[in-house]
Amino acid sequence: MSSDQTLFHYSLLSLLLSGPPTALSLLFLQAPYGKHRRPGWGPTIYPPLAWFLMESPSLWLTLLLFPLGRHHSNPRAQTLISLFLLHYLHRAIIYPLKIHFRTHERKPTGGFPVTIAAMAFAFNLLNSYLQARWVSHYADFGSDGWFWWRFPGGLAVFAGGMAANVTADMVLLRLKGEGGGYRVPRGGWFEVVSCPNYFGEVVEWLGWALMTWSWAGLGFFLFTCANLVPRARANHKWYLEKFGEDYPKNRKAVIPFVY
Repeated sequence: MSSDQTLFHYSLLSLLLSGPPTALSLLFLQAPYGKHRRPGWGPTIYPPLAWFLMESPSLWLTLLLFPLGRHHSNPRAQTLISLFLLHYLHRAIIYPLKIHFRTHERKPTGGFPVTIAAMAFAFNLLNSYLQARWVSHYADFGSDGWFWWRFPGGLAVFAGGMAANVTADMVLLRLKGEGGGYRVPRGGWFEVVSCPNYFGEVVEWLGWALMTWSWAGLGFFLFTCANLVPRARANHKWYLEKFGEDYPKNRKAVIPFVY
């Protein structure tokens, strides 16, 4: 195996094996930002800057790696990587800017722990390398006769998930920008789950796994579930404890009508 094939192989193995311990650890300990912010995690930085820095590898590393792959001029590869970049254009640039402009006039309630941002940065380095190299180099588009049959369904799932994710984030940012502390979010997917932003992201990367039909895409989807489902569970519990009888009892944590 070439050095890059070896790196890809062990990086993929790391992604696939990291899901179960991540999910298990997050059942007992939540990352200390947002609703779960607490002291004792070292220095912090301005949250919009943290989001930009930790999500940015998915933009710049992808843009660096994609032209080096043997499929860089293939329309299938270009279409797939454009969707991946679209998500991270929002997550790394648009979302931090919206946090800044929604909240900059109010006194900050706390920073984002550098340790958590560093761990997210490392994950995004690993994941963007895997997704970019798979799409641009290791995918076998020539023998994938089902691509254009599978792609529309995966795209619909991806687009629906991204819409739910972005819409829910905007609802939460609007409430935060209005001040006055935490309130019960209303409308849209919030009527059935406490964390439609996480639900949307899980659905989004399920769509990505379907479109790429790859171990790399599946690993990303499984890790997203391992990371976000326990956090959604913790957020749901937090809402119930904070608002008590005023919180809608029909809402699930993250999967509508199920969990």
